[in-house]
Amino acid sequence: MGIVCAVLAVCLIGLLTAFWIRERHVKRRITELTEYITKVLDNAELPKLEEVSESRFGILQSEIYKVVTLLREEYSTELKQKKYMSDMMADISHQFKTPLTAIQIMTDLLMHPDLAEERRLEYAMNIDSQTGRMTWLIRSLLTLAQLEAGTLEMRSERIVLKDMIDQINESAGIMAEAAEVELEFDIPSEIAVTGDPGWLREAVSNIVKNAIEHTPAGGKVCVNAVQTNLCTQINIVDTGKGIDPKDLPHIFERFYKAGNASVNSVGIGLAMAKQIIGNLGGSITVSSEPGKGSDFEIKLYS
Repeated sequence: MGIVCAVLAVCLIGLLTAFWIRERHVKRRITELTEYITKVLDNAELPKLEEVSESRFGILQSEIYKVVTLLREEYSTELKQKKYMSDMMADISHQFKTPLTAIQIMTDLLMHPDLAEERRLEYAMNIDSQTGRMTWLIRSLLTLAQLEAGTLEMRSERIVLKDMIDQINESAGIMAEAAEVELEFDIPSEIAVTGDPGWLREAVSNIVKNAIEHTPAGGKVCVNAVQTNLCTQINIVDTGKGIDPKDLPHIFERFYKAGNASVNSVGIGLAMAKQIIGNLGGSITVSSEPGKGSDFEIKLYS
């Protein structure tokens, strides 16, 4: 009887010891998990998944990692969207401030009973011009927002490049003539690409007009294209003022205006061109040297 009691006592002590050891292990793991969650809440660096054990606590820790990572990504995206909207509203406010002030001043002047009819007509035309400019800006901003969000539907059609460039020449040619800038095209008739003809024309036209705008009288803007096994490359080269090195990284940013930008420039044409080319699966880069001109290079891979 005494032996049985002794054996039972040893077994009981063993079970209690095992339970105590297990409890200590569980308590330690809970403490570790609590510290882990605290670090997560404090935005500390998350551990790599491969460092997590395969125990139940490790699995739980892994799931916490996945949830927190997902929430952080969503939060980061939301912050970017809020910043984008904030920046967009700030840009719109800045761009509308000048024309709205002008419209308000001219409206007040129009209400003056002794205003000459000639002046009244002049102010009315100026108001109409400013209103048209604001309408264009709103449409451009909406288009740019859709392009940046990737929600603008792009067609996929065969585009004969020379035909498209001829259409650009119809409007850009008038602008070049008025600026006394020579506009030259060298586009082989056999070159064709796949994409949205309207939006591609818009992108290339924006760059050509920008080149004319920054080329002084007597200068030249040349548009040429070559097709290789890899891509179709379009170059718009001018002999204009060039771009300052400090401005070069920013010229495709929305509303960015370089130091040599014209008074009427809004700073949206190049940003739109880059977004359109990107949405068509292409790329656009620029090289420039102040006083010698710029070379915009478009590559289309379809």
